[in-house]
Amino acid sequence: MSKSEDVRPFLLEVGEAELDDLRERLRRARLPEAETVTGPDGGLDWRQGPPVDYIAELVRYWIDVYDWRRVERELNDHGQSLTEIDGLDIHFLHVRSPRPDARPLVLTHGWPSSVLEPLAVIDELANPASPTTPAFHVVAPSLPGFGFGGKPSRAGWNVDRTADAWVELMRRLGYQRFLAAGGDWGGRVTTALGHRHPDTVAAVHTHTPYVSEPTQGDGSLTEVETGWVADTRRFWRSGGGYSLVQSTRPQTIGYALLDSPVGLLAWILDKFHSWTDHDGLVEAAVSRDRMLDTVTLYWLSGTGGSSARFYWENFPPPGNDEVVEVPTAVTIFPADIEKLPRRWVEQRFCDLTYWQVAERGGHFPMFEVPSSFARELQRSLGHRPR
Repeated sequence: MSKSEDVRPFLLEVGEAELDDLRERLRRARLPEAETVTGPDGGLDWRQGPPVDYIAELVRYWIDVYDWRRVERELNDHGQSLTEIDGLDIHFLHVRSPRPDARPLVLTHGWPSSVLEPLAVIDELANPASPTTPAFHVVAPSLPGFGFGGKPSRAGWNVDRTADAWVELMRRLGYQRFLAAGGDWGGRVTTALGHRHPDTVAAVHTHTPYVSEPTQGDGSLTEVETGWVADTRRFWRSGGGYSLVQSTRPQTIGYALLDSPVGLLAWILDKFHSWTDHDGLVEAAVSRDRMLDTVTLYWLSGTGGSSARFYWENFPPPGNDEVVEVPTAVTIFPADIEKLPRRWVEQRFCDLTYWQVAERGGHFPMFEVPSSFARELQRSLGHRPR
């Protein structure tokens, strides 16, 4: 292995001055006036975005209570490393299972996510309590421009290039054939792995099986599927503004996300609230600390702008019609933002070997329902032929 292919251990230890600067910026934050709508019984109303009272409460907690050092310890205990691939430092977690029958798995996050989501399930996947439950050697990379890896200085780091980089990453770690899973952008990377590298990828799992709508019409749908399609269309009519901004003007939004921690908080919090499974209280789906863990990671890594640029690199979203012939498993989480009928999915994923609709969960299932998510991978991928 050449020096440029070295895998280097990475110890995360943010200087106290950076944390002090964050707290000081939070203390000096200038908040907008209150929203002009109210919820039932005068409660919080999120129709215009995160309510100012809730943001103010989170900011106070962020300053006075929140503990970033806990996150550093978690990450440093789970094989943080860097390696340069195609001129870019790739940041990743790597936990080898103690089980001799474990299978290698690359698990890819999306936006506004990070390796903190795979971190929430990595121990259960690598070392499940029952010896009869399938186990995995888990590799969880940060997408290009995310986390503590490099930030692309030139255009070109799209989904396909990322998938090719993951193959090289797994090769360097000693995995010539492996499984892949992911959702959101991680789902697109996982799908690209299955399409581009069928001799290397044994099977894939995704909770976001992106496909194009049939040109000949919806076809015969169940009542549930009709609701899914309506919800998906409604999301893109009224909830896709963030995507259009990041796809067309990532540099513009990058200034706000890099300079204002409260702006970054609101930008990401809006998605945690809108895309998760709860009845009004977002913390019922994702804990306050886990939301702030995510925002703080984006802040300290300075990746609000570089992560947004991943949308620009992949706009319009690629490959909804590229056929995937490797065995594919799909889990639909009921509160996710895009849910499509099985018949549509089967037209792209030709070997759909597993289909499950979960009882709970939304777009961030590794945070929301970690045990359920881990079981889905164990059931759908754990017994695949090698």
